Amino acid sequence: MADTINTIALGIIEGITEFLPVSSTGHLLVAEQWLGKRSELFNVAIQAGAILAIVLIYWRRLLALLTRFDQPENRDYLFKLAVAFLITAVGGFIATKLGFKLPERVVPIALALLVGGILILVIEAYVASKPKLATVTWNVAIWVGACQILAGLIPGTSRSAATIFAAMLAGLTLRPAATEFAFLVGIPTMFAATGYEFMKARGAGEGPEDMHALAIGFVVSGVVAFIAVKWLLRYVQSHRFTIFAWYRIVVGAALLALATAGVVS
Repeated sequence: MADTINTIALGIIEGITEFLPVSSTGHLLVAEQWLGKRSELFNVAIQAGAILAIVLIYWRRLLALLTRFDQPENRDYLFKLAVAFLITAVGGFIATKLGFKLPERVVPIALALLVGGILILVIEAYVASKPKLATVTWNVAIWVGACQILAGLIPGTSRSAATIFAAMLAGLTLRPAATEFAFLVGIPTMFAATGYEFMKARGAGEGPEDMHALAIGFVVSGVVAFIAVKWLLRYVQSHRFTIFAWYRIVVGAALLALATAGVVS
């Protein structure tokens, strides 16, 4: 029973944090210190649930982009999504070949949360004085693709935060438009990363998995991610991201204090 509760808790954490600008990787790495470390296959399963949720939310938009390719605006948007994804894919491939591994200690995560929160406040203040633009330019696509690499290298950065605020700094200053582009770019990116981690986990011959736990984590993550993203899309229509900035600052500072006290490592 305790293991099932921990599985549900990890699924909830993944579902809430995957698309909110607070870092799912950072939260999971910290949570596993109390809830028990899980296999890469388990982490892949709960991430897949979150991906499915975002696909279900944007299915009409995705269908329109793929089936109405004759429309210039759809074709242009799709090309920019593809370029952003390819930039990330190339950068991720290079990082993998160089043997990069995510740090698992709390201090780097806490620092990334803290610094990221401060940067969000700065960027929001900067963008507030700019005209609200909804056009996705090539500059936006390139910076979003590049910042996805950064998020993959530094746990605590948050892929959604890095891409949303990269888009806003690059000129996509209307928050809902920046959020949509960041989330749509995240679909192929996360599918590719999840597929790679799945193949790596199976190739490494990880021990037999508890399929019951995988199923629970997948479903819980998907349902919670669906609710979280639906809420966020409504929230950004009329609010800034400053609430997430302050959350990151508070959590980052708390984690640094806990690490200093030796409560977490």
